[in-house]
Amino acid sequence: MIDVTDTELREGLFASLAVRRWVEDVASRGPFASLDNLLAVASAEASPLSPDEIDEAIAHHPRIGEKPVGQGTSQEMSRSEQGASTEFADEIAAGNLAYEKRFGRVFIIRAAGRSRREILDELTRRLDLDDAIELQVVGEQLRDIALLRLEKLYGDS
Repeated sequence: MIDVTDTELREGLFASLAVRRWVEDVASRGPFASLDNLLAVASAEASPLSPDEIDEAIAHHPRIGEKPVGQGTSQEMSRSEQGASTEFADEIAAGNLAYEKRFGRVFIIRAAGRSRREILDELTRRLDLDDAIELQVVGEQLRDIALLRLEKLYGDS
């Protein structure tokens, strides 16, 4: 059993994926008997995210390679997911600018478990995707980030 109050669950959900509809939909299905149960509901409710929900979530994500601003659970998770490496910093910064010019939003990728080289390669690859496919990929990345964050928050529950 994930032993948290409704308020704590909602805060953890919002820190994992800042989409109000998703937080409400997932929280309304609690309490959760296990982490696996929570992850299954969270994944289903995030598949797919609408374009407006993707924009809502992205507003709470720093650029890859930039330090998150402020304090809080989401910012701390971003710091740990991106790591401290500055390898390929200039190339990633240039890629971020090209991506934002091309798609009009911040590049989102599940950085946890990926090297800076892998992130740069994926950024370069995704610049060639068409808008609809890239939007789908962004939604999938946001869902994957949310699931990893939920595992980190509630994995010991």
